Amino acid sequence: MRVSHVALDDFRSYRHAVVEFSPGTTVLLGANGQGKTNLVEAVSYLSAFSSHRVSAEQALVRLPLAADEPQPGGAVVRVKLVTAGERETVIELEIVRGKANRAKVNRTQVRPREVLGLLKSVVFSPEDLQIVRGDPQLRRQFMDDLLIQQHPLIAQVKNDFEKVARQRAALMKSAQSQLRRGYTPDFSTIDVWDETFAELSARLSLARAGLVAELRRPAADAYEEIGGSPRKMDIEFVASQGSCALEASAAQLKEELKDLLAASRMKEAERGVNLVGAHRDDLKLSLGGMPVKGYASHGETWSVALSLRLGAFELLSRDGDTPILILDDVFAELDSSRRAGLTRMITGAEQVLITAAVADDVPPELHAQTHAVHWDPELGTVVGDE
Repeated sequence: MRVSHVALDDFRSYRHAVVEFSPGTTVLLGANGQGKTNLVEAVSYLSAFSSHRVSAEQALVRLPLAADEPQPGGAVVRVKLVTAGERETVIELEIVRGKANRAKVNRTQVRPREVLGLLKSVVFSPEDLQIVRGDPQLRRQFMDDLLIQQHPLIAQVKNDFEKVARQRAALMKSAQSQLRRGYTPDFSTIDVWDETFAELSARLSLARAGLVAELRRPAADAYEEIGGSPRKMDIEFVASQGSCALEASAAQLKEELKDLLAASRMKEAERGVNLVGAHRDDLKLSLGGMPVKGYASHGETWSVALSLRLGAFELLSRDGDTPILILDDVFAELDSSRRAGLTRMITGAEQVLITAAVADDVPPELHAQTHAVHWDPELGTVVGDE
């Protein structure tokens, strides 16, 4: 799988740009702040409708270059995707301010969710350190972005769960207010939401558990290749309800979760939040039996983050189409041994897109084509041949 062309309108720092990519490795070279990452972000965004940099779509729409310039109503990303047998597919996504996004495949209008699964990518970036060091939300996002590329229908399950979770949390806030005024909360409405909440939560947690079971071995193998450490890496899915056995059915997990919701209802009302559910799942990362967070060195932490991405690349490659690899300013962060290990492991990719501020950061054995990226005060970001 590779992208042969990318066209952007009003995306991030790009007023308008059309860039052609060759198979193999391409380096986007330019000083910091010129717009290199914005280009590869546009490609990766089509994979799971998720950015590795921001959570709000509004940030993807270009800001005016001048005070008197009207603000764009949205941004458009178009890519020409080439898959096995040189089959070409044109994907277009319009990100509209304040409205539902619009999508086309080969110029035919489709629902945006039908785009998911067509383009697969794996992004390495300095932000990956936060998957290891940061809050559980970032690890859930890592799992979900990978899940959506494997099984696009899970995106709807996730969206539905998040809507129900927000509604239930609002009801818990109301119950908290009633308690503070000395009243007994009316839980009858919450009873109605609990059924759907438990069902969607169970389905999402079970999907995450299955993903982690698949990811465990390839991530550990990748760490052994690049880690430079005798300690073994391990990953484990941690469900909010305390257990999520793969042999269990979604119906069984649903009933378990309903019991926990009933048992914790008054505590949830007192705090005004949802205390149990897929929104509290986590991914446990360890080296030699010890948690990575708080115990691993900086180099080990980098290796764990890279190993998660390399494991993801392995999983997504199993259907025959290797995903597009995006290395966003990563080589500058790595020592020589980890650079060498990463370089060895990415040689199997059909297409690698690399951003770099300095050409010397890119290993010469990758034999890359280079595009120069620079900022123009009137045109925005411009991409040209080096």
